[in-house]
Amino acid sequence: MFSHPWWLLLLLVVVGLAVGYVLLLRRRRRDTMRFTNLELLDRVAPKRQGWYRHVPAVAMIVALAVLTIALAGPQAEARVPRNRATVVLVIDVSLSMQATDVEPNRLAAAQAAAKSFAEELTPGINLGLVSFAGTAAVLVSPTVEREPVIRAIDGLKLSESTATGEAIFAALQSVETFSQSIAGASAEGPPPARIVLMSDGKQTVPGGVMPEEEPRGAFTAARAAAEAGIPVSTISFGTDYGTIEINPGERTPVAVDNASMRQIADLSGGQFFTATSEGELRQVYAELGDQIGYEVRRVDVSRPWLAGGALLLVVGLGAGIALGRRLP
Repeated sequence: MFSHPWWLLLLLVVVGLAVGYVLLLRRRRRDTMRFTNLELLDRVAPKRQGWYRHVPAVAMIVALAVLTIALAGPQAEARVPRNRATVVLVIDVSLSMQATDVEPNRLAAAQAAAKSFAEELTPGINLGLVSFAGTAAVLVSPTVEREPVIRAIDGLKLSESTATGEAIFAALQSVETFSQSIAGASAEGPPPARIVLMSDGKQTVPGGVMPEEEPRGAFTAARAAAEAGIPVSTISFGTDYGTIEINPGERTPVAVDNASMRQIADLSGGQFFTATSEGELRQVYAELGDQIGYEVRRVDVSRPWLAGGALLLVVGLGAGIALGRRLP
């Protein structure tokens, strides 16, 4: 792709010069062969140079072609860091997160992976943090500063119940508040936003037969996110055989709820991931970091062509001087 493709028409001129050079060589050869006494010609004519006598002309013609391409503005797709985006990381801190099916336990592994995500996320991204159990709390509003987010992740504490819907609504409110605060200061309007929800279990608050469909339920919140144009990417973290000890000597199973997490992602237009170890969770966060922190754009790549054309011009001029020839 080229930003100014009409400059490529100059290649016709370059082709014309190349053809003219070839015709000139043939004419010189034809004129030389007109001498009837070839033995005398060998004695009076200077010794003919080898193939390298063509180096100046070839270098100059190729340089003109390369510079013409540079003028046309060649473009290529490249990954460039995003300078405007908002991400709210939502982390489940319900009691099920103390299960040890993920070493050393689900919460500790989630904290380590989340801190790595925060540290490696593109610097221009605004990152916020929400934690939830029976209620949701905005621990850090979106900011480009990573230290407050990392400190808040270190300070996460377990609590009872799982209010997934409240967590998504809290994240949406955090994005809206942040967007309003910068809308007037930016001519481009509020930046695009995404929610990353990591949870290991089924919603328990609010209750009911279908808690996710309640007014403050997870599926209702996912639909609200879709209406706001904010996808929710979900990470179902843990295994089907996790257990916790609530009462002494009594183990309670806390299997992950992949179905609900997948449904949240589908309803909101986000992506669904699973992770059964800290390593897998880090991989998921790394993939999300690449998607969120970078975008593919067409960028100008004319500089190498300009440099190459200039170098070829120098080679052509230098070869012409070294060979003691006039430039064609």
